[in-house]
Amino acid sequence: MTIEYTDSQPEIIEIIQESNDIVNGSWIPTVGQTTKVLEKKVLSDSDITKSDWETIKAEAIWTLSKCVSPNSAPDNETGLVMGYVQSGKTLSFTTVAALARDNGYQMIIVIAGTSTTLRDQSTNRLEKDLELNTDSNRRWQHFRSDNFDESDPMNIQAVLDEWQDPMSDWWDRQTVLITVMKHHQHLRNLASILSRIDGLSNVPTLVIDDEADQASLNTSVHEGEASSTYERILSLRHYLPHHTFLQYTATPQAPLLINLNDILSPNFVVVLTPGEKYVGGREFFRGEPSRTCRIPEGDIPTNAFPLDAPPDSLLEAMKIYFLGVATARFLERENLTGNRSMMIHPSHHTFQHGEYRTWVESVKLYWEEILSLDESDSDKLDLLEEFKNSYDNLKTTVPDLPMFEDLQNSLLGSIRKTQVHEINSVRGRTPGVPWNNTYSHILVGGQAMDRGYTVKGLTVTYMPRGRGVGNADTIQQRARFYGYKDDILGYCRVFLENSVNDAYEHYITHEEHVRTLLIEHAQDDKPLDAWKRAFFLDKSLKPTRKNVLDIDYSQGNFSNQWYTPKKPHDSTNTIIHNQSIVNEYLQKQSFQDDITSAKQSEYQHQIASDISLKDAFEKLLLPMRVTHATDSLKFTRVRLQIASYLDIYPNALCTVYRMSKGRLRERKLNKKDEIPTLFRGRSPKTGKLSYPGDSKMKGSGVTIQIHNLRVIPLNLNKKSIENVPAIAIWLPSNTSPDILLQDQGGNQVRD
Repeated sequence: MTIEYTDSQPEIIEIIQESNDIVNGSWIPTVGQTTKVLEKKVLSDSDITKSDWETIKAEAIWTLSKCVSPNSAPDNETGLVMGYVQSGKTLSFTTVAALARDNGYQMIIVIAGTSTTLRDQSTNRLEKDLELNTDSNRRWQHFRSDNFDESDPMNIQAVLDEWQDPMSDWWDRQTVLITVMKHHQHLRNLASILSRIDGLSNVPTLVIDDEADQASLNTSVHEGEASSTYERILSLRHYLPHHTFLQYTATPQAPLLINLNDILSPNFVVVLTPGEKYVGGREFFRGEPSRTCRIPEGDIPTNAFPLDAPPDSLLEAMKIYFLGVATARFLERENLTGNRSMMIHPSHHTFQHGEYRTWVESVKLYWEEILSLDESDSDKLDLLEEFKNSYDNLKTTVPDLPMFEDLQNSLLGSIRKTQVHEINSVRGRTPGVPWNNTYSHILVGGQAMDRGYTVKGLTVTYMPRGRGVGNADTIQQRARFYGYKDDILGYCRVFLENSVNDAYEHYITHEEHVRTLLIEHAQDDKPLDAWKRAFFLDKSLKPTRKNVLDIDYSQGNFSNQWYTPKKPHDSTNTIIHNQSIVNEYLQKQSFQDDITSAKQSEYQHQIASDISLKDAFEKLLLPMRVTHATDSLKFTRVRLQIASYLDIYPNALCTVYRMSKGRLRERKLNKKDEIPTLFRGRSPKTGKLSYPGDSKMKGSGVTIQIHNLRVIPLNLNKKSIENVPAIAIWLPSNTSPDILLQDQGGNQVRD
């Protein structure tokens, strides 16, 4: 039992062990009063369901179990926590923080955003959910980087000393909570404070880095130097001998692909489950097609062809938005609460923000003027007819939409009461949105509305900007239109430039594949440095900015080409293992002689047609070992492609050739100790064709050739290597999306 502080008096609380079936960490956290108070607040003040909360709590327990135990010797750990964009990562790390306090963590540091807006957004959520500003809950002492002062080291020291005093009661011990902006000066100030505190080796600390793939990583890695924010984070960690560094993000490409030797390379991963009402890429880009609209090329301004008036697609987006607002005003009337908003994201150039804001305000005033005219006015009738066309579009996803005639009366007020805001830092600090002033808002901006920025009640997004250099994580972070909006999904529309629309469609495949691979890896309880950096990513996209990666990667696939190994003889143990795998597989297949006109035994093969690809994949290709680095990367890509193809077509068939009926085929090595060409060419090379060549020995689908080699060294004084199995694989064009591969050596790319 322990004693916890409640509203007025100390109360004895028995901590009940929660179900920890999913926990496979180094220790098992318990749920105490702080987490229970948070649960009560969350369930009463938000739309979070009991089921969602149980998932959040269970994943928080799992996350904390992976962290350094508060009762262990001083040590440090780095973990990655991956969610979806706008899926509730803040509540996740708030729950982890509450749970950490319940289990004896004495200090929690939240690195919250690269701007004052994002820092304040996260800090305000923490203050609200953890009740930091109330005198009824003094479990925490909160320190903010925007108002650090000279007394803070002494105040923090006093809080921490209470934990070291064996005479102090548990309920009287507070946990230090520090929120700091992700800026080198703020982090420097915090490091300075920590440097003046004694006994930190005895202080279990949790450091939470929100949006960890942004700014935290070393952008000077190619110069062999440390970028300023990265250097400050390393300094911060230096002062904390007993801590875990938790990286929270929806776009983990950069943390996963940085050098495994980097201190910010994570050692474990937790993949968060979204709530039941979460709406993401599948709902927008794989569901109802009318939720996404492609902006015509002529509606996108360029330097060569600027626009001198608002394009038609922008007007259509505004009409659909205002009809949604009018519907809410008609249905709710005096009970109207919350917000509806539209986001316009034209460019990272702020001058274009002003241009679009001017257009929106001009259109808004013009429509107000026209809708104020007499009912019989021709201009008003024409405008209403245009709105009626947009109404018909909206009705395809809102079947119970009120009659258009009913919405007309609230349309003028909906437009008039909508406020327009330009969201950027052109005048200094990025302005906030006065959400409580009115129900409806239109936001115009760029980078300030990307990563982490919450747009309340967002229904219509208009994004006439291209994908830039095509960094997948950057494009995904612009998807402010994702989130918990199941109740208003029918009113949602996303207007995108063609290449950006395609990028979001490609990203769904990429994201789901990475999540699946990481979940499987985490369930096996293996360190993350053993995870193969190999996943689907369309080659039109880059995973992340290259200035944080010092190890290159490759992208592509094997569509309509052969995979052939260069060094199947690389390891004696591998040869023995592969012989066993091949022999066992061959014994279970029924081969027929391949009917060819070739007379030489070298060209006479056996074939098994229309056999299970799944069986061949699981019993032959998966168990095969490939140890040579170049072969391994390619073989990994091939297996990923086949695995994805089997997910879609589990009953797919393939063709297997036993080349030369299993007889030895001699192959001479070159100066690199590699087989230059596995395949025999056509025979004869000229004249009447007798044999078309090994590369022509394939069926209509996936084809596997099994070769049995005698490998002859270039140095004739060395012995030949007998009975070396080699597998060649043909993949048709329909077998898989592109694969990204990164070789960091060690176990993570080897079988």
